[in-house]
Amino acid sequence: MSLGALLLALFFGLLLLRVPIGIALGLAAVLIIHLGHLGLQVVSFNFQAGIAKFPLLAIPFFILAGAVMDKAGIAERIVRLVLALVGRHRAGAALAAVLVGMFWGAVSGSGPATVAALGPILYPLMVRQGYSLGFAAALVAAAAELSIIIPPSIAFIVYATIAGTSVAQQFLAGILPGILLGLLLMGGAYLVVRARGWGRPEKVDRPLGALLQEASWGLLTPLVILGGIYGGVFTPTEAAAVGVFWGLFVGFFVYKTLSLESLYRLLVEAGVSSAVVMLIVGWAGLFAWAADTTGLVDALRKALLGLAANPWQLLFLLNFLWLILGTLMDAVSIYYLTIPALIPVMAHLGWDPVWMGVVMTVNLAIGQITPPVAVNLFVSARISGLPIERIWREVWPFVLASLLGLLLFSYWPLLRQALGG
Repeated sequence: MSLGALLLALFFGLLLLRVPIGIALGLAAVLIIHLGHLGLQVVSFNFQAGIAKFPLLAIPFFILAGAVMDKAGIAERIVRLVLALVGRHRAGAALAAVLVGMFWGAVSGSGPATVAALGPILYPLMVRQGYSLGFAAALVAAAAELSIIIPPSIAFIVYATIAGTSVAQQFLAGILPGILLGLLLMGGAYLVVRARGWGRPEKVDRPLGALLQEASWGLLTPLVILGGIYGGVFTPTEAAAVGVFWGLFVGFFVYKTLSLESLYRLLVEAGVSSAVVMLIVGWAGLFAWAADTTGLVDALRKALLGLAANPWQLLFLLNFLWLILGTLMDAVSIYYLTIPALIPVMAHLGWDPVWMGVVMTVNLAIGQITPPVAVNLFVSARISGLPIERIWREVWPFVLASLLGLLLFSYWPLLRQALGG
């Protein structure tokens, strides 16, 4: 068995033994480096080089920004405003859940973080309107998948760093797919609610103007972050830092919901979450180096180029591969496993890497709500207190709606052209 094949076998073997993905990546790489006499001294250098990249500095800042804005009370005020706008409709609560999920995706950049922020607010509201708790948990988890598509997206930052694309261009390309996927999820939710006879109009006692004034500081958040990026005021990495200070300003001086004690807890929470992500980034980078050095990347590249005579077939196989991997692994690991072999193939076929980043990320977003792993569903189960199986049964209409969106982004010429493909 070649070292490249052994590397893959070790990695998947460790996953079957329920070793965490980041540790499995690093352990498999280190073992192969040792067995292949590649020099263990490269481990520390590659690990440090993998995370010491300026664009990746945005990840801990966006994680902290999302946590700060959640605790500042922005999510609750946005929910009240959106419910006042669409709550008069029978499926208003379901539509509001998706709309708020779309907005919060422009704040947190993380699917699980969006579920954690919105679930405690939306679940009681939807149950009060007659929805089953399982449906509510599944819908919020599905809406949270938009968080890695709608900018600013942590997934897009990692993809752009590996593929060599512009983070700002990648963010811009995610806006249209995020909106279209959101509309498809809203359509699926409406059909389910109507078929089951759920929902009733939500009475909002407070004037719309007052609710809009309360939520206005939160509504300005995406405009500050994205407007600053595309206005040339700051880079995406600097925008992440600006987002933190904006959230702190709103929480301390506008809503006055934050304290120094709560800020300390937020810093600890964001530090732990960032460490987990960066640990995976570091070990995944080492794994990618080992895969390249042992010839695994070159073998995969040749296999993909062998299928390049039929680009449509190759694109279908790539979508299928990413969907399967997305149900089993996190997005960061999948990027490092597949992008190095894909870069020369995209160049050979003339595929735009920004468009390919959108297609790949949509696949991985669907994986966040598709069993068996489905990280968004597990977070939703923990918050709702339901067995994960109850939420699995309710999520399939939203998986199908997302798959329809994936087909459109992959194969509809107008959308491909709009996204650069």
